[in-house]
Amino acid sequence: MYDQPHPDAVLRSTRHYPFEIELLLADRGFYNERILRRSREIAATVVPVQKKGKRMRKKLDTHCSYMTTYRMYKGRERELEFPLAVAVSYRAGDRGKSGEVVRGYVACDLADHTPKQVERLYRKRSAIETSYRVFRQARVVTTTQDPIIRFAFVLVGFLLENLWLVLRWAVVARPRRGGRDLPEEFTFKTFSDWIRHALEEELERSWEIEMNGTGVPEAYAPAAG
Repeated sequence: MYDQPHPDAVLRSTRHYPFEIELLLADRGFYNERILRRSREIAATVVPVQKKGKRMRKKLDTHCSYMTTYRMYKGRERELEFPLAVAVSYRAGDRGKSGEVVRGYVACDLADHTPKQVERLYRKRSAIETSYRVFRQARVVTTTQDPIIRFAFVLVGFLLENLWLVLRWAVVARPRRGGRDLPEEFTFKTFSDWIRHALEEELERSWEIEMNGTGVPEAYAPAAG
């Protein structure tokens, strides 16, 4: 990972954005000394640690959440010290699993946050990725280079996704003790297909294709007949 240029290139590109960046959230692929040095210069940074090495495993061997520090490559020229948030949570039958879960996060420039707050910040990354992944199911494919039109199509996609979320929770989900039972059959793809079908009927859409005007060649006529 140390010699791979891709995460490094991503960070370099952020320096040219015409706005300030308050927080960087990245996956374990960015848990790298060189990347962390650069990212913390740009903004507050949260990256889950890789559970390797005796010292890191010892830090994560706990039953209580706490804030500490960790030295990557301790005693070497590349040594890097960073704040480490160790968050302990409990799974009470979540997805058929139970028991303690201990996670560690690089938490640069977040001294006023507790470990659980750091973990909640990182979970926003998963929520954003999930939202974008769902949105892509309804995205419009276009060849136009007009940024206004392209942005409008993106807005339509996210509006449809939010409408689906509201309908799924408020109208379709069945109330139950402790919350609502979200229906698995009412997927965003199903909702999008309904919208697409309604639009095709309303717009009386028809499909056409230009014929070649030749038909089956004479040499193939006996086989075709």
